[in-house]
Amino acid sequence: MNNNYITIRINGEPFNCSCTMSLSDVINYLGLNSQMILIEYNKEVIHEAQLVNIYLKSNDYLEIVTIVGGG
Repeated sequence: MNNNYITIRINGEPFNCSCTMSLSDVINYLGLNSQMILIEYNKEVIHEAQLVNIYLKSNDYLEIVTIVGGG
């Protein structure tokens, strides 16, 4: 595999991405609304404002949970 790409895990599944991607880039790539999800990055809950400052490394682990409203 090219050294410009890394493998991370998203909700337990392998995901190949560029080594220059931030959490924000991944969220946008997946077509998710950052205001409607909860992200756990390597077992730490991440606030939306932090997404652009965290760059992914090989073997990072993301859990992404979609927030659903209802009554």
